[in-house]
Amino acid sequence: MELLRDLEPTVLALGDALRARGQHLAAAESCTGGLLAAVCTSVAGSSDWFERGFVSYSNEAKVQLLGVDAALIARHGAVSEEVVRAMHAGALRQAPVQWAVAVTGIAGPGGAVPGKPVGTVWLAWGSVARSEARRLQLPGDRTAVREATVAVALQWLLQAVRGDGPAIGAIGGARR
Repeated sequence: MELLRDLEPTVLALGDALRARGQHLAAAESCTGGLLAAVCTSVAGSSDWFERGFVSYSNEAKVQLLGVDAALIARHGAVSEEVVRAMHAGALRQAPVQWAVAVTGIAGPGGAVPGKPVGTVWLAWGSVARSEARRLQLPGDRTAVREATVAVALQWLLQAVRGDGPAIGAIGGARR
């Protein structure tokens, strides 16, 4: 798979950074459907730093697996900053990890709603102490959106673990 080859250096660097700290990662995924976890676990030695993945594709799964409040989903929609932050927090609560990444979005070709076209993705990443959430608007078809989401998530997570950006603010403060 070309995606695995392309992202291998980032995944290896992320693994090295987590391993050096004795820390672990969990992933909470919706629109990527486990692709992020698959990329992480594609490299030898990932069991040293990748703890688990939650594929919470449906709203019900977000509630059951990650403890996302159903009222939050009803109020803001599954593709929102509020829900991705709740997914991130849920992954940190449900797994014995110091770091988590969460993703929810509209990969297409359907699913667009007013204000949320195909390619709208929300990412949240960070540690138990500090997190960040950002909205992406990605071009391309379903595969391109999913692959770009994984690439961006891994890069931003690597930067956060290393402490070299993008800026991570206190929990609750998203930069867009």
